[in-house]
Amino acid sequence: MPASFDYAIVRVVPRVERQEFINAGVIAFCLEKKFLAARIRLNDERLKALWPEADVALIRDHLAAIERVCAGDAGAGPIAALSERERFHWLVSARSTIIQTSPVHSGLCDATDGILEQLEQRFLAS
Repeated sequence: MPASFDYAIVRVVPRVERQEFINAGVIAFCLEKKFLAARIRLNDERLKALWPEADVALIRDHLAAIERVCAGDAGAGPIAALSERERFHWLVSARSTIIQTSPVHSGLCDATDGILEQLEQRFLAS
């Protein structure tokens, strides 16, 4: 029987006032399957085209923290110790920072295997 899952696109918004962004990752959450994971794929050239002064290494560090929080990595701080549902909602909450997420969308899956790959192909492929 299919299970519902939620997902959001991770965006890098180099200059918030211009409202330009590039997709840099996906976060997927399925409560029924106890699944929370993120896939990050930052295109450095696109980022530099929008913001030549971007500190790509720093942005990559912040994006990697999303994956670590999803995985519940103790080194990711107290947020990583929350339940999967709480971590997901914290990750996708509205922000006015360089790293933001899209609104949350829903889908159906039989299994969580391959969800990140499908979302990556759909939203992160160059």
